[in-house]
Amino acid sequence: MQYDLLIVGGGINGCAIAREASLLGLKVLLVEKDDLAGHTSSASTKLIHGGLRYLETYEFRLVREALHERERLLDAAPHLIRPLTFVLPHAHSVRPWWVVRLGLHIYDLLAGGTSLPRSRGLRRGDKAYTDPLKGEHRGFVYSDCRVDDARLTLANAIDAAGHGAEIATRTELLSAKRDSDLWHAELSDGRKVEARGLVNAAGPWVRTLLDKLAIANHSQVRLVKGSHIVVPKLFDGDHAYILQQPDRRIVFAIPYEGEFTEIGTTDIQVERPEDAVCSEEEKLYLLEAVNRYFTRQVTSEDVVWCWSGVRPLHDDGAAKAQAVTRDYVLELDREGPPLLSIFGGKITTARALAEEALAKLGPVLGVDVEPMTRARVFPGGAIAAFDSFLATAKKRWPFLGDARAERMAHAYGCCLGDMLKGVTDIGEDLGAGLTATEIRWMRDQEWARTAEDVLWRRSKLGLHAPSDLATKVQAILDETK
Repeated sequence: MQYDLLIVGGGINGCAIAREASLLGLKVLLVEKDDLAGHTSSASTKLIHGGLRYLETYEFRLVREALHERERLLDAAPHLIRPLTFVLPHAHSVRPWWVVRLGLHIYDLLAGGTSLPRSRGLRRGDKAYTDPLKGEHRGFVYSDCRVDDARLTLANAIDAAGHGAEIATRTELLSAKRDSDLWHAELSDGRKVEARGLVNAAGPWVRTLLDKLAIANHSQVRLVKGSHIVVPKLFDGDHAYILQQPDRRIVFAIPYEGEFTEIGTTDIQVERPEDAVCSEEEKLYLLEAVNRYFTRQVTSEDVVWCWSGVRPLHDDGAAKAQAVTRDYVLELDREGPPLLSIFGGKITTARALAEEALAKLGPVLGVDVEPMTRARVFPGGAIAAFDSFLATAKKRWPFLGDARAERMAHAYGCCLGDMLKGVTDIGEDLGAGLTATEIRWMRDQEWARTAEDVLWRRSKLGLHAPSDLATKVQAILDETK
């Protein structure tokens, strides 16, 4: 079978490119050897943000683009993306007060006409922000957004599939070679396909794929590991903290799944994508980071979960991992049918990256390109205001219960109505509020194939689940349709 575009990699970049391309009317096949968002794109800090600390390395273009994308994404997926207030204590600061204040002012300016509150100093009345902290209570308050990273990746894939893209998970590209004006590819599912263009969106494996294709490309990727831990919540409230460390790094402390606090991240260079494992040293570093600030102290025994992802950053020659650019680089090889390789990128700028990718590929493929997703909502995102949508959902489906209704409204947005069409009883609670109805939806509509897909990517119910839930989930996933 022949496609216009074969995309290798089901992370946020690959899925965003599939969405942009399919909306342009291209025939798209995306292959992913594991699950969608199975690696880096489900291992982020779960933020949609400009990257305040990137101002320190003068990446103003990246920060501005990310802040403008933040506003677009907030409108496009209000169920998955929510405003989040950050408290930046000045205690233990390695940067002068005026430098931090100036940085926040520039951040506000680069954001332009944002709907989020501007930054300000901490006030005496900010007791909810300062009470959890030790020491002096000077500092700042500013705004960014939180996101369900895996589900945002999934939303891109769902929108692409709705416009004709084929999404093939658990499918590896075994080989591909150029012949005349086509790529001829062999897939692990036994298929042989042809494509007019190939996109290497393999993330941490971008260099590996180039080597497999025997493509002479001099660009290198710097693999930088970022690890996170989850502990019982360190503070009350729905705000977060950004904590300056003696080594000039920053660590986030973010409310997570109601009962917990997410702490991250680290920046450690690694040699292989498979090295994405949170080490004991990283756990201790993150624990020390928060214990330096909060009155509520935590130890290794308090860590209930951890994750680690490898960021595939374009190697710009920086000496330290934290100084490597977070900007993306798109390299187009036109020695025959085109090959576009994606180096770097972040979840906030994936939509803009996809738009730029198609702007590069369009002329080579003979396609008139125009931006397709700047004002487009994601599946589930056609919600005027989330709070009113949630109130309607609770009234419309009272059998969900308040807690489950809120979780599912955030996960599915207005697509919840499609899942529950004609349903008057959600069925047996298998554990943590999960039911067979929802599991089958994940299987049939969201490419879920394993219990891990369900419990740790399409939801985070693994944190709340009884020990036997994974077995029950897998049994339902394996049912004959």
